[in-house]
Amino acid sequence: MPTAPIETQKASSTAITARNVELTYADGTRAVRGIDLDIPTGEFFGFLGPNGAGKTTAIKTFVTLLQPTAGSVTVNGFDVGDDPRAVRSSIGYMAQETSVDEDLTARENIRFACEIYGVPQSERAERIDDLLDLVDLADVADKQPKTFSGGMKKRLDVATALVHEPRLVFLDEPTTGLDPRARNRLWEYFREINQQGTTVFLTTQYLEEADELCDRLSVIQNGQLIATDSPNALKSQVGGDILDITLEDPTAEQRAHAQRVARESGLFEDNTIEPTDEGIAIASEHARRAGTDLLVALREAGFTVTGFDIRSPTLDDVFLAITGETASEETADENQPGDTIQTEVSR
Repeated sequence: MPTAPIETQKASSTAITARNVELTYADGTRAVRGIDLDIPTGEFFGFLGPNGAGKTTAIKTFVTLLQPTAGSVTVNGFDVGDDPRAVRSSIGYMAQETSVDEDLTARENIRFACEIYGVPQSERAERIDDLLDLVDLADVADKQPKTFSGGMKKRLDVATALVHEPRLVFLDEPTTGLDPRARNRLWEYFREINQQGTTVFLTTQYLEEADELCDRLSVIQNGQLIATDSPNALKSQVGGDILDITLEDPTAEQRAHAQRVARESGLFEDNTIEPTDEGIAIASEHARRAGTDLLVALREAGFTVTGFDIRSPTLDDVFLAITGETASEETADENQPGDTIQTEVSR
């Protein structure tokens, strides 16, 4: 049955406002625990956390696929509980799994999305061509996605999420499983739509991705936000870059000795030097400048160094700095049954 048009341009300077949002599954699992957020219109915001941290469950409450057990959420000025269809009409949503129809061509997939989202007939042809150009699929517009690479399918999925020119787009781990080239191409598209004014909400397991794209991000653990800041500010809590030293004979005694040598060198703060399974790791703003001096000190102390690497902090490093445990220790389960509901939007 046809439905009345829904207002999709409600003025709001805040894309998402969440207050004390909680979600508990039927089996008692508390997947989201008291989330508070204010995301201004136009921001590129991220949820950073490992599998099971609560990222997907939280995003599903924001896009109305799940109803929060407690708390309130407004998206583009619409309440997700009181006006879910208006929320859906004002957003784009790219889930972890691609939702393209492999029996339709790329052009037909986008045309079908235009029909679902009620794009005026007179605007569809130009909109489809513009989106095919945006995601660099114009040359394969009339081919079926079953012949596409994973990266091409993801890009088509992006196009279908943008057909109605939403002011807010949710991207749930959009680059998982892609090779670096495909991932970087998607990054370019996400940057472009954000620069055009679209608010972007990204969930990711990768600090590199959040660092590359996000203005701000929240680190989420066991359904709770444990830190919210810019990527640079969060990385600064680690103490700088990470210097990994691999020893030829990394016994507990040798690793403790290497720690003493590093400490006595005076190159780093004592609390930045930690043992690892293969040697020692040092988090320091001076890692790149002082790394070679430490290598010399270790060799003079009789160590054989078989590995020497300076890298940027990872998700595990940030988690360790903030929580005292690594991201891999996360155990919550987001893959609960029954978390899919009808996603029809107004035509």
